[in-house]
Amino acid sequence: MNSAKQCFFCQNNIRQIDYKDTEILKKFLNPHGRMVSRKKSAVCAASQRQLATAVKRARFMGLLPFVAR
Repeated sequence: MNSAKQCFFCQNNIRQIDYKDTEILKKFLNPHGRMVSRKKSAVCAASQRQLATAVKRARFMGLLPFVAR
């Protein structure tokens, strides 16, 4: 019964999540521009922390929107 999804970043061997790679970051944002929870995205805890920091940096640099309409 091992039907749990594997972490996207661990599966693709991505060690550091880059804030400049907006295409990957957009996969983990919902249509409103909010971050998707760990349960829905199936990302491990360490990757989720890196993802949150990368999204915050990308928003601050103007690469991602804070709110999408």
